[in-house]
Amino acid sequence: MRKELSVLIIIIFGLFLGLIALDLTFGEPDNAAMDDYFIRNGQEQAATNNIVTTIVFDYRGFDTLGESTVLFTAVVGVGLIYRKLVRGDADENE
Repeated sequence: MRKELSVLIIIIFGLFLGLIALDLTFGEPDNAAMDDYFIRNGQEQAATNNIVTTIVFDYRGFDTLGESTVLFTAVVGVGLIYRKLVRGDADENE
């Protein structure tokens, strides 16, 4: 019973995410002013030919720093949990 409930919840959650994804706008945005600004001024302001690098590291630098910090914290947390699990298994074998 518990397994069937878990599977049902996962299916409902997947359908919910699918419906949300269908509502996302792809293609031409309603307001492309920021896109045009980045394309026109990115190379001149950042002195680089790669517009993606310009946006990620110059225009969105603090946001990228925050995302990197969260990712680093998550990796360290998983590493510590894994280390504890491995050491716990080693202690039980002795």
